[in-house]
Amino acid sequence: MTEEAKFPELSLFGGPLQRTGAWLRLCRGETGSFKLGLALGLPAWCVLVLLAVPKGLTGAIFSLPALGVHVRLLLVIPLFFACEAFVGPVIAEFARNLRDSRMVHEDQWPELAAIIRRVRRLSGGWPAGAFFFLAAFSLPWVGPLIGLPNGTVNWTSILSRSGRDMGLVAGWYADFCLPLFRFLVLRWLWRLGLWWYFLWRLKKLRLSLVPTHSDGAGGLGFLSVVQEHFVPLAFAISVVFAAAFAEGILMKTMPFESLYSLAPGVLVLVAGLFIGPLLLFSRRLWDLRVTGLDEYMAMASRYVLAFDRKWIRDPDSSGESQLGTGDLQSLADLTNSLNVVRGIQLVPGGLRLLVWLAAAVILPMLPLVLLKYPIDQVARVLLRALAGL
Repeated sequence: MTEEAKFPELSLFGGPLQRTGAWLRLCRGETGSFKLGLALGLPAWCVLVLLAVPKGLTGAIFSLPALGVHVRLLLVIPLFFACEAFVGPVIAEFARNLRDSRMVHEDQWPELAAIIRRVRRLSGGWPAGAFFFLAAFSLPWVGPLIGLPNGTVNWTSILSRSGRDMGLVAGWYADFCLPLFRFLVLRWLWRLGLWWYFLWRLKKLRLSLVPTHSDGAGGLGFLSVVQEHFVPLAFAISVVFAAAFAEGILMKTMPFESLYSLAPGVLVLVAGLFIGPLLLFSRRLWDLRVTGLDEYMAMASRYVLAFDRKWIRDPDSSGESQLGTGDLQSLADLTNSLNVVRGIQLVPGGLRLLVWLAAAVILPMLPLVLLKYPIDQVARVLLRALAGL
């Protein structure tokens, strides 16, 4: 078997939950799917509703202050697993490109393979999953003992308004639904940490970065494509925060004006999670730019001096002799190469990634405006502005 055939494939996913989903034919391979997320969130939501019906709490459950309950179970949990299927293949392709393009020197392949195997072992093993499961499901009992809130304040307030005993309904939500959601959040945070670890180890390897690479990042441009595939996860994170903010505003535990500081905070958090890993390569790219400008400017000086002697200072040169020569085109190509080196991005993602992440954060926050300004009032103002009244 050749070295390339034995080379492992990078994966941040896998584990007992994915293997169970594959056995149930809800997903393929080591990544989840929207169906696997629904298989977890939908039954938990259905049990919650079925417990509420006999107690006459359906009105309280489907009220606006309980929006976060439905968002977490029916939208965010399936999105978490859909993101796995979206991100998984492109991460594996990035790792393959490191070898196929010879960006990582061949003498570093064994170390790269060791890093990938370690990431796979940490992502798909039982210990991490068991720890997160215990941490998430023990928090409702351990939290009050150490002074942490149990996360049922809004839920208790919602049901108390109905004048009925919350009983099993709030217990099911607090002791199973929320822990399930926390477990999946912890799994994703762990995987993002492993991705950071992989990139941190990668930057320490010998990389064949080229100053004039057309991607403007020395050959690391595909890394920005990888980060763009995390945009659905950024959207899911923003949805969670937007639902929590809506709960607080509707229950009057959070003023609407606090959104002006909280929403930018969510944007900073998301930028840190998904742009932060790219900053690991900023120093390498800065050094590449400095070295590239030094080398290519020295070459450009030699070429320009030779060009000047041949075509400008030579008294025998004429317009006819310059026709069809490739020297002029080479001079233009050299100028373009210098511009590429001069424009090397210190962060491989660039503006495009920032715009996508900002859109993913802002879109779930926009409906919160309707909590302050009713839709009919917003429509009236927009129509007046459009008509110039």
